Amino acid sequence: MNHSNDFPLVNDVHSGLNATRVADIIAPRNVAGISAAIAHAAEHNLPVAICGARHAMGGQQFGEAALLLDMRHMNRVLDFDDVNGLIEVEGGMQWPALIDYLHAAPQGKAHGWSIRQKQTGADALTLGGCLSANVHGRGLRMAPFIADVEAFKLVDAQGTLHHCSRQRHPLLFNLAIGGYGLFGVIASVTLRLAPRRKMRRDVSVIGLDDLPAAFGQRIDAGYVYGDFQFAIDPASSDFMQRGVFSCYLPVDDATPLGAAGKDLSEQDWRALLELAHTHKTDAFAQYAAHYLSTDGQVAWSDRLQQSTYPDGYHRAIDRKLGHCGSEMIGELYVPRERLCDFMREAAADFRQHGVDLIYGTIRLIEADRESFLPWARQDYACVIFNLHTAHTAHAIEATNETFRRLIDLAMARGGSYYLTYAAAASLRQVQACHPAFGEFLEWKRRLDPQQRFQSNWYRHYRDLFGAAGETPQTLTYRQGRSRS
Repeated sequence: MNHSNDFPLVNDVHSGLNATRVADIIAPRNVAGISAAIAHAAEHNLPVAICGARHAMGGQQFGEAALLLDMRHMNRVLDFDDVNGLIEVEGGMQWPALIDYLHAAPQGKAHGWSIRQKQTGADALTLGGCLSANVHGRGLRMAPFIADVEAFKLVDAQGTLHHCSRQRHPLLFNLAIGGYGLFGVIASVTLRLAPRRKMRRDVSVIGLDDLPAAFGQRIDAGYVYGDFQFAIDPASSDFMQRGVFSCYLPVDDATPLGAAGKDLSEQDWRALLELAHTHKTDAFAQYAAHYLSTDGQVAWSDRLQQSTYPDGYHRAIDRKLGHCGSEMIGELYVPRERLCDFMREAAADFRQHGVDLIYGTIRLIEADRESFLPWARQDYACVIFNLHTAHTAHAIEATNETFRRLIDLAMARGGSYYLTYAAAASLRQVQACHPAFGEFLEWKRRLDPQQRFQSNWYRHYRDLFGAAGETPQTLTYRQGRSRS
């Protein structure tokens, strides 16, 4: 195919490191439109990639020279069962619209329904994309997003619509959740809701060594959400060893909202992000002071999960730093009893190699025993690192090397990493942390033999396994495997 500069150029909105020229962009409005787009791709022998809000950083939503389906126009509520707490929405609906709908909808229950969890950091992500990445939030006792999905509708490579649940097409259900768009287009998602509750934020600044016990105490006391945002200045003794510990406890719904403090504005976030690049101790001090000022604040359980994402925030920072850059994210998992020694060794590594940490947080996750390619294979502590990366080949490779070292540190403790971010891991690391990956690729070949659904992410791993001789002939195919 002619890779002309006339073809659309797309990129992810956070790292800006996934610039891809696609053959064309189609924005379907309904299932018929999805099927027509797939038929068009088949007629012209084009692969199909699927994108939503374009936040994923691993190349999952784009494919070079592919027909790109932009799902954001499929954003309607299709059905709402306010008795059983189930809602069906199109795959392109984003979290703010869903939360606003549920707040406005007349509901039979006095407290109303809303979401159980969403990913943090940004709100403008589609439900189909979140399903495809099997995201998680800051729940203290929650499994990944698959636990909240009742069912979904998927359009396969032949344009056929499948109703997938734990009872109907269970293999597709388990493959597509956390399957990064490789098995079909998510036309709609039926989500299990939770009662909307008021919750109080309780905040303290504590040391890392106190964190495991503090998490346990909060869980025993009935707190639902929580996280720990750690210090980022390598020149400080607090570096990755002290942080802001915020947890959320259900309170009586008669409790007034906004009892203390106020949320940071977008301008406040921009200023904090700039400080995190230039004066890290000041950034952490201001962040901690703000959160301590909100100790005791009361908010709805869905609103407290929302966050401000300042689009294009790095442009102003680039002008200050005199180069083009962005943050690359990595998410590592370790058994909870190994968290503290993992963090100490990671801090030593960052100091040794001059790693520029902009933001970091620790959350908890419970095991996912359903998805075919689970990243939470046991109960873990989740450690998220945002690393500043200049947009040069040397700097990008240095960040990838950092992630590979972090993966090795996690593996040495029986841990793992999240596949959604940069595809930095070696084949050895992929196989150790995601032992079902080879079989996942084999199911992809079997269920989509024309390789209609592709992405840069898929091509990377297909080629990585292929170069090592991991072909369909050498993979073990267990037809009777149960994942339900």
